[in-house]
Amino acid sequence: MSNQGLPPLASQGVFTASTSITIDAPRNIVWDVLMDWGSYHEWNPFVRNQCIADASKKPLPASQQTPRAGAHLLIHPVHIPPSFDPPKIFPASSGFVIITTMDSDNYRCAWDTVGYPSWLLTTERWQTLVEVVEDGRKKTRYESIEVFGGLLAYLIRIFAGSGLQAGFSAMAEGLKKRSEERSCLDATL
Repeated sequence: MSNQGLPPLASQGVFTASTSITIDAPRNIVWDVLMDWGSYHEWNPFVRNQCIADASKKPLPASQQTPRAGAHLLIHPVHIPPSFDPPKIFPASSGFVIITTMDSDNYRCAWDTVGYPSWLLTTERWQTLVEVVEDGRKKTRYESIEVFGGLLAYLIRIFAGSGLQAGFSAMAEGLKKRSEERSCLDATL
């Protein structure tokens, strides 16, 4: 699905989940929060943790947890619907992807699902931070989109589409709250 370093078009898939939110914090602070996967359980009700893993999904040691293009990323647990509580009806799900873009200079990252034939399932997720000016102040707009394709995408849309969209929105809200708290804390130091 890759569009040569650009986020995918919604028309390239069966369905998308996306979000956009303005955060009253500098991009570098928002990026640090977004890339601190080990603290996701503190603020992210959708994706509670993610880590660099080998091709067999075994997490790598802490010394090898630097995000980079070409690395495998284990995303677990994923709560659909988003919640800080343990799952009630269905167990938490997980994702296994390969990082395709890790661009700290331009504050963007992307990954694709691995482990499925492309006719069965493809996903491509992008997360970007863009500097914006609102009310005469520099702020950050967080944008994220994931495009789902293949036959399984139809079932995912039916059974989990609204939950995925709620998860994207909840993650954005959590990122906003955590980043703005961190920015206020930094301003008082």
